[in-house]
Amino acid sequence: MNLILLSALLLAGAGGLLLVVGLREQLATRRMMARLGDSGRGGSALMQLGERAGANRLGKADPETLVLLDQLGWRSRRRRMLFFCIQAGLPLGLTLIAILLQMGMAEPPRLPWVAPFIAFAVGFLVPKRVLAARVRQRQERLAQEVSLMIPMLRMLFDVGMTVEQALRVLASEGERILPELSRELCQVLHRVDAGLELGQELRELAELLRVDDLTDCCTILVQLLYQGGGAMASLLSLKELLDDRRMTTLQERVSRMSAKMSVVMMLFLFPALLIVLAGPGFVAIIKALGEMG
Repeated sequence: MNLILLSALLLAGAGGLLLVVGLREQLATRRMMARLGDSGRGGSALMQLGERAGANRLGKADPETLVLLDQLGWRSRRRRMLFFCIQAGLPLGLTLIAILLQMGMAEPPRLPWVAPFIAFAVGFLVPKRVLAARVRQRQERLAQEVSLMIPMLRMLFDVGMTVEQALRVLASEGERILPELSRELCQVLHRVDAGLELGQELRELAELLRVDDLTDCCTILVQLLYQGGGAMASLLSLKELLDDRRMTTLQERVSRMSAKMSVVMMLFLFPALLIVLAGPGFVAIIKALGEMG
């Protein structure tokens, strides 16, 4: 029991140490952002870079988590700090709960370290798995929005807009139709306003999000930036390709659903059908055998 209490105290001390380190990192990031903000009025883009740098300092140990946070759209300092606090605090909290539950038991278990170890492992693995699942869901939403964005881009190009003007219209007025893409386009255009090149930002966006449909669309937009209207036919071909992909995906889902429904029918419908059709025959056979006996 003394060993369990000592473990609980050590975990509480580790949690306090992590909290202190997180607060120090947050304070350092705020100071850097304040210095960047004082350097000029165009400090909004610089403040975003400062937020990203502060979050990178917190997440040096796990680059994959940083990539997942970028793909999810959690690029601000507050959201990254929130995730890192959950990732660090959940294992400690679950372990502490497991230890306290063992302390409240009438008879201590033979292996008191098993339950805290399992609780720590679950708390350590769950946040990243949930994050990866949310990223996959967002990538699916982005793929669906790309098929809506392409006809809108073609209409904007037909009225004489350039690539940057069309993207600004989609970012400012397409929030209800394209919520995820408009958010990403707003960030891209903010960096363009800070002096970066639009084509390079579109390439980095496609490389970051890793959505095949969006990658193809960004490639065509970059081609439009450098070649003018010669790539309009490529947009139409891409739209037809995306429609074919969606049709193929729907056919695959229907095929899998029909197979699943066949299993459901065999399990539930066939026994009821057998009772309805073969039941009277079995009853007649049983009566006949009873009369013979």
